[in-house]
Amino acid sequence: MFRRISFSTCLLGITVFIGGCGRPSADSQPAAASGGETDEQDAAQGDAATKPDGETASPADGRAPDSDSPTASVGETPKDAGPPEGASDVHEISLIGLSAQFPPLGPLPDAPVPADNPLTDAKVALGRLLFFDSRLSGDAGTSCASCHDPRLGWGDGQAVSRGYAGTQHWRNSQTTVNSAFLTKLFWAGEVPSLEVQAKSAITGNLAGNGDPAMIEERLAQIPEYVKQFRQAFGVSPPTFLHVLKAIASFERAELISRDSPFDAFLAGDTEALSAEAQQGLKLFQGKARCIVCHNGPLMSDEDYHFLDVPQQAVFDSDPLRQVSLRYQHFIRGVPEDVYRAADGDLGLYYTTKRDTDRGRFRTPPLRYLEYTAPYMHNGVLATIEDVIDFYDQGGGDDPNQSDLIQPLNLTEDEKFALAEFLYALSGDEIRIPVPELPEYQAIEFDETEPAAE
Repeated sequence: MFRRISFSTCLLGITVFIGGCGRPSADSQPAAASGGETDEQDAAQGDAATKPDGETASPADGRAPDSDSPTASVGETPKDAGPPEGASDVHEISLIGLSAQFPPLGPLPDAPVPADNPLTDAKVALGRLLFFDSRLSGDAGTSCASCHDPRLGWGDGQAVSRGYAGTQHWRNSQTTVNSAFLTKLFWAGEVPSLEVQAKSAITGNLAGNGDPAMIEERLAQIPEYVKQFRQAFGVSPPTFLHVLKAIASFERAELISRDSPFDAFLAGDTEALSAEAQQGLKLFQGKARCIVCHNGPLMSDEDYHFLDVPQQAVFDSDPLRQVSLRYQHFIRGVPEDVYRAADGDLGLYYTTKRDTDRGRFRTPPLRYLEYTAPYMHNGVLATIEDVIDFYDQGGGDDPNQSDLIQPLNLTEDEKFALAEFLYALSGDEIRIPVPELPEYQAIEFDETEPAAE
């Protein structure tokens, strides 16, 4: 039986001031709908994120398990529990009560599956091939795996991602592991589902730059794909819509990580976490304040925050990345004065055009963290230890930085313990060998068939 973690033995009576705690802050206000715009806004505005075939976004899947679940959640508190005894108001909260204000950490549930794209073995097998097939891109040189490499944490290992041939990207390539649980994909949360994300990445000018009609023609010229699309979807010839559904099915079925030491700890193995990692868990939910944004089973509130991370130096020296950044400003329709003055990624502002949303990005999940360096939307922090140092010093110095970010005053031992816990959020690497892809075949035309008039 899993033993609940209690902070009363080591943190009782210690208090912190939480600005705005207990009420919505500017960071927690819902963003305006993105209108289907994508983070890969190298795709044509309005087209790149059109939902395929009336697809409906899945509900958020970061909920805690039911009360009768055999596994436990860490830091769970009864919903009707009042503020900690001795707290004078909602601002002064003991560290015991901090985690009680947010969805508890817990095991991942099953990945949500949309009603219009149920999982089947045939779809998953087809999606696995398509994920590695560069013929979905404009010049047949870029596949999904080019930027989401299983050897590199299903990202690309670079601070800022590679781009389509002749370009360079402007953001860090996030891992696709556990992306099935997200309801806001890309760094600024512009799309609601894996299917729409796949469309944006495949067609985006700085990513795949693929044309759906050309992709369909290529696939129709590959007999094995014609066969597999018929088996998976009952369609012939292959369609672009079903390309998206197959890739999404593969990601939902095979790119899930839930075998970390922390998961074993949640399941009742009290020795799965070292003493340092268990101390790090307490810090995560208390003094280090990670739980404020990294909560729930996925360890993300899926909200948007301005952290004032350092600027990525590559944008000062790489002309192609400067071109890409200005291109984002232009195609997202920012006002001319913003276009001319902006020297960095504007984040959620591209979608909402609200000044308060400049530089705000969606909280990334923390599972599989060990394999996904470097970190932040611009990859400016190289290691988990660098991330801890950034937050410990209170983030950046911009006065508009989120009021959730405060100096932590962690000791070196506490930083080490917190890092040990963060490393314990990663299980075995998900490694999939590059599959052998089916080949083109020339079509034999029936010369007896009368020509069209």
